[in-house]
Amino acid sequence: MTQKQIEHPKVVSQPEWVEARKQLLKKEKELTKLRDALAQERRDLPWVKVDKNYVFEAQGGKKTLSELFDGRSQLIVYHFMFGPEWKEGCPSCSFLMDHTDGTLVHLAQRDVSFLAVSRAPFPKIEEFKKRMGWHFNWVSSFANDFNRDFHVSFTKEELAKGRVEYNFDLTEFPSEEAPGISVFYKNKNGDIFHTYSSYARGTEVGVGTYAYLDLVPKGRDEDGLPFTMAWLRHHDRYADGHLADPNRPYWPSFPTDAASAAGK
Repeated sequence: MTQKQIEHPKVVSQPEWVEARKQLLKKEKELTKLRDALAQERRDLPWVKVDKNYVFEAQGGKKTLSELFDGRSQLIVYHFMFGPEWKEGCPSCSFLMDHTDGTLVHLAQRDVSFLAVSRAPFPKIEEFKKRMGWHFNWVSSFANDFNRDFHVSFTKEELAKGRVEYNFDLTEFPSEEAPGISVFYKNKNGDIFHTYSSYARGTEVGVGTYAYLDLVPKGRDEDGLPFTMAWLRHHDRYADGHLADPNRPYWPSFPTDAASAAGK
């Protein structure tokens, strides 16, 4: 993929730069305070009791949603795009998961468990997880309604209608599977509550690479791509640029010339 070159239109002295940086710092501090306030509003949202008994295929056999809390009271679930017939997991979801393993020990110290859920059969999940070298807990919802109930899986009939229920709205979506993050709480009586869900760009909270790219002069450098994240590959595929699944069920379709420009 061709890397663009940039020449900044304004080069100044060090004192001028420091003054400009101080002005930007004021806005950054405002954003930090706004983010803290928003996080509190998120925690103040009402909860919904989860009455359905979801059972997942997991390491060691079948496990209920309650068992997946692994002795903690808070559970973060990443809805990983990996359909039953797919040959591999979504590259964008994989990108996020590449940032995950290092957080697990720290989350555990704050009473939080983490796992990923996909509709792919568990043996297929395990095979792909081994290929990627990941260690986080990842279970299969192939035999239950979990993905449907949290609006991250759609039927072909629903997609054919042009709009599906995703990100709290009726919207167009290019795949039968969608990404998201859902949060649950379990009280001392064993009751489980759904406290929060976020979809689409709301999942970027787990992508440290984007946070760093937002600091550099070129930024994310995605404006000329056919769609956001078109540059991504599984971390073991950057050398050859190839994908194991030529049908690309996890990405929007786009013209061949655009695909070539994106390095496909």
